Amino acid sequence: MTIELALFGLHRGSSAEPDTLARRARAAEDAGFESLWVGDHIALPAGAADPPAQPRLEAVTALAHLAALTSRVRLAIGVIVLPQRQPVLLAKQLASIDVLSKGRLIVGVGVGYVEPELRALGASLADRGARTDEYLAAMRALWDEPAPSFEGRFVAFEGVVQRPRPVQRPHPPIVVGGHSPGALRRAVLAGSGWYGWELSPAQTAGALDDIREIARRHDRPPVLGELEITITPPSVPDLSMAREYAELGVHRLAVQPHTMEGSAMDDLIATVGETLIGRI
Repeated sequence: MTIELALFGLHRGSSAEPDTLARRARAAEDAGFESLWVGDHIALPAGAADPPAQPRLEAVTALAHLAALTSRVRLAIGVIVLPQRQPVLLAKQLASIDVLSKGRLIVGVGVGYVEPELRALGASLADRGARTDEYLAAMRALWDEPAPSFEGRFVAFEGVVQRPRPVQRPHPPIVVGGHSPGALRRAVLAGSGWYGWELSPAQTAGALDDIREIARRHDRPPVLGELEITITPPSVPDLSMAREYAELGVHRLAVQPHTMEGSAMDDLIATVGETLIGRI
């Protein structure tokens, strides 16, 4: 089985400088990376393990800019914290990126875990799962239905239309991130794919066993097809480890450098381009 190589992190650290971002995005595309992935945090609390003072571009804005900088590589949010976003606006933003990129968008979604950030944006740990399920359904209605309407606990609309629709029909692939039972179930029942963060081959194998068990207990809608698996490894894999992921059934590795500062991203793009891309 072949496996795609993706690059994670062009929204952070030294890559947030405009000229550096442009150079690295084009270098990654030229090196043969299948997709570029950006993460999503809007307001991290002081003292968080994920450094809040590090430059971090907003994910939707970053992808729109990357769409203009590139022409072939796919563009992905891995993952947007969905309960923090207004879904009618977000559906419009993502459809616009899919149109401007000529159908290159991958939409990764998650429930989030940083309570101060969720609270600052009008959500909470208690309602994040319910909001995520409802927002996904609302966005699908706007993308898929000729005369969309929706009535939910957190969002409702009728008599409105969004155009243009996404290039990818009925909508861009939806990848669900997270390792909890709820996230895995959401991926099986509502996602085109699942995204696992910093998982070793052994941890990935365990997660895939859990996914298969959920799939046995619940009917995955046939229209969704095969669940595509994306993993960010704990470190940059060598060829042997990349093949180990492939043998487990992983479709894509979204690799990141050991630091988002300095030239580590440049080194990673060059190394992966030379040692992994086209070899697995």
